[in-house]
Amino acid sequence: MRAKPDLPLDAVGVGNAIVDVIANVSDDFLVEQGVVKGAMTLIDAERATSLYAAMPPGMEVSGGSAANTMAGIASLGGRASYIGKVRDDQLGEVFRHDTKAGGVAFDVPAATLGEPTARSLIQVTPDGERSMNTFLGISAHLSPTDIDESLVESAAITYCEGYLWDRPEAKDAIRHAMKVASDAGRIVSLTLSDSFCVERHRAEWLDLIADHVDLVFANEAEACSMFETDDFDSAVDGLADLVEVAAVTRSAKGSVVMSGGERIDIGVTPADHVVDATGAGDQYAAGFIYGLSIGADMLRCGELGSIAAGEVISHVGARPHVELAQLIRVPHS
Repeated sequence: MRAKPDLPLDAVGVGNAIVDVIANVSDDFLVEQGVVKGAMTLIDAERATSLYAAMPPGMEVSGGSAANTMAGIASLGGRASYIGKVRDDQLGEVFRHDTKAGGVAFDVPAATLGEPTARSLIQVTPDGERSMNTFLGISAHLSPTDIDESLVESAAITYCEGYLWDRPEAKDAIRHAMKVASDAGRIVSLTLSDSFCVERHRAEWLDLIADHVDLVFANEAEACSMFETDDFDSAVDGLADLVEVAAVTRSAKGSVVMSGGERIDIGVTPADHVVDATGAGDQYAAGFIYGLSIGADMLRCGELGSIAAGEVISHVGARPHVELAQLIRVPHS
């Protein structure tokens, strides 16, 4: 798989534009609040208000899976843009500022009507596991008219997040972005996002991946859920049968990349201490995609993914705290 090197952008991300509210909590807090540990649970506005009130003091930072990945690509020295929907409210301005400050282009106009900007309430337990309760707000109303076709055509890779696949208009937006990218001869990528997302959308995604996706990202649980099996190797082989390249992360076991019938096992980049697993998969995708953009082979792409993931789990928050380009000794282009 080769990304076109002579385009204005290395990647454009399509996803839920979300502001994360992150707090450290105990396992007892999760039990008391009825939070499913390690999962992304969609919640309504009322639940968002009550859970936010119960959470201890934390930090607010712009997030959203695909947006995090684009931030990682920019931190590596790549050229990235983002398509997502925010309202003309305070959190919408926070998201726009943070995204642009991170070197990612974001020019989708803010909505003047409708639900507020999305927010994800993230509880981090002492083991570093993150449990997300997400109110999607206006972000879930992304529609085909929000997809800038010229922007998609200008990017070597279009990267779509599975979290967005919960409303008909958002599904249509993803399908449209994928079609524009495919028609222009670009690489189409999808991240499965969460095993609960896979359970909700398995049949649709199997068709979508087989027909429209070149590069898929998943973790071990998501891959196994996709094929309703506990056999990891079988699940990886199943993904490899559907796409040109499948990259599957396994936490402390590293990752596996399947390409052209070849399996490549890649180790982790050690972290002194796992503080917060939020965004590890997002940053792995960032490193991998950046690798493709500079013409690296599959092994190096996976190694770059591991380096980016290793940095993000060493601190609270889903985006890099240091310039990732320094970690891989690659200067900015």
